[in-house]
Amino acid sequence: MIPITLSEIAAALSSSLVGGDPDAVIDTVVVDSRLASAGALFLAVVGETHDGHDYVEQALAAGATAALVSRPVPGPHILVEDTVAAAGVLARHLIDGQHHLQVVALTGSSGKTSTKDMLRVMLSAFAPTVAPQGSFNNELGLPRTVFEITQQTRYLVAEMGARGAGHIAYLCGIAPPHVSLFLNVGHAHLSEFGTREGIASAKGEILAALGPAGVAVLNADDSRVMEQAGRAPGRVVTFGQAPGADVRITDLALAAGKPVVTLQHGDDVAVVRLGVHGEHQALNLAAAVATAVALDLDFAAATRALDGVTLDSRWRMEVDQTPDGVTVINDAYNANPESTAAGLRALAEMGRGATTWAVLGEMRELGDAALTEHDAIGRLCVRLNISRLIAVGDGARAIHMGAAHEGSWGRESVFVPDVEAAIALLLDEVAHGDYVLVKASRAVGLERVAQALLGETS
Repeated sequence: MIPITLSEIAAALSSSLVGGDPDAVIDTVVVDSRLASAGALFLAVVGETHDGHDYVEQALAAGATAALVSRPVPGPHILVEDTVAAAGVLARHLIDGQHHLQVVALTGSSGKTSTKDMLRVMLSAFAPTVAPQGSFNNELGLPRTVFEITQQTRYLVAEMGARGAGHIAYLCGIAPPHVSLFLNVGHAHLSEFGTREGIASAKGEILAALGPAGVAVLNADDSRVMEQAGRAPGRVVTFGQAPGADVRITDLALAAGKPVVTLQHGDDVAVVRLGVHGEHQALNLAAAVATAVALDLDFAAATRALDGVTLDSRWRMEVDQTPDGVTVINDAYNANPESTAAGLRALAEMGRGATTWAVLGEMRELGDAALTEHDAIGRLCVRLNISRLIAVGDGARAIHMGAAHEGSWGRESVFVPDVEAAIALLLDEVAHGDYVLVKASRAVGLERVAQALLGETS
């Protein structure tokens, strides 16, 4: 974090310090009292199931210099109306003081975290870069990412999610983008937005937030993304397989399920062999390289930085093998129709000639499209010749029914009521050489299936 005094924090938040030394320097912000230490500002967040104010005393006892609170507490503190909103104001204050810092903001219905990881690797090859941990992409996660920057940081990658209109505009107010990357418009969060056009409009706020010198990076293969291009006030760089894309995928092959991608930008051509699984990662690669072009970075150096790249974030096409020789593909961090279809295609390719298992749970937040989209995933399993399908939980029952209606399946597709039943079935029936994909929305907790197969504890 960029060191800042308590008095400067209080001034930035239009508040005052109660107790404590105004000249004391803060060099980290924590939301977990167990992580508090000297120089820390403890952020008391009020959540649905906990209240950070209950832990202020513990944080101060552990060495925290002061607390940021929304009600009076014993000990040094800065009192504000809303601590999360105040964190955003403080983050913006820090960004405004770093004139050499360039913010790369990205959004999309799927692929954000994988692309964020690629951007971190690629941009770090050019200059010090900060990117979110996991999926820190909301009104609290973004400030926590900003608090990681130092005076040496040149690039800040800001992943931005949205559950309603105005959310991304708010996040852009915290971290105004120099480059805005818009990956795609899918079905995720249809329950909140109602239509995919509504999703596109809300996510398009990331383009409207650009200044005249800012650059929009857009998926040329997604018509809904391109319809938002007019909201960008300046330069536009496109990526994809479309003939006119500025960074174009001209060839895509799979080697043991990992993409080998040929990219072209003008007269420059590069072949990149990714260290991650799934053909959908090729488009994330192209998006990252297009961002390098938008930043006027060297195309060849950018592609070299991504050759062989692997992803840091957990449970996203994470491939491991059990002692019994079963390949487990843990893609259980989250799910929507697009990412689930991509995972199934990767399973089919990786397990070609072997027995393949798709263990699928509910894809949440699809609104009125839920039944249709779950049914379509079941039918896709049949069309891809997936050997066995296990639909887990009532929310995934339509996946099982879709598979049954698409093909003359008997025991190839089964419905089980919960994670424990899925684990029991798999442990009884999987065999050496099998491939198992685990995929569902985060709240389903389907990663426990992968952990059980691998003998891990959660």
